[in-house]
Amino acid sequence: MYLKKIEGPRTVTLPDGRKMSQSDLPSPDTKRWVASRKILVVRGVVHGLLTKEEALERYNLSEEEFISWCSAVASHGEHALKATALQKYRQL
Repeated sequence: MYLKKIEGPRTVTLPDGRKMSQSDLPSPDTKRWVASRKILVVRGVVHGLLTKEEALERYNLSEEEFISWCSAVASHGEHALKATALQKYRQL
């Protein structure tokens, strides 16, 4: 079995004990960002699976967009990334 050489860790352990690997991250050609994909990228960066710069480049995100995802999760939890919840949390 051949493993592609990558920079950084292949897997990280999340606080709840689950493992997250590079293969759990969304595809680099993702165009439609649903909450489940956003949180995978945020978790990957927060727990050291990839750097913020790598995430911005890989997913063609602006720094402002990524920071808004992180602040939404920090302020209101993961459910704040759902598009239907945006109006609710912006009013707070």
